[in-house]
Amino acid sequence: MANTATFSREGFGLTARITTLIARVKEAYALRAEFGRTYSELQNLTDRELNDIGIRRCDISDIAHKHVYC
Repeated sequence: MANTATFSREGFGLTARITTLIARVKEAYALRAEFGRTYSELQNLTDRELNDIGIRRCDISDIAHKHVYC
């Protein structure tokens, strides 16, 4: 008995790959924008406000990264 594989051309064509690339670039841009907003919002807080919520200024980048990418 012979096995045959059938592939649809929709998922493997150049157009599909370009569309996927564009979607990934848009998603990366949106994530980077969200990181920037989160980072700047935390950076604009005073030291006292950061202390009240238990955040050290040196941890802002890590917190923004976890908020967006994890």
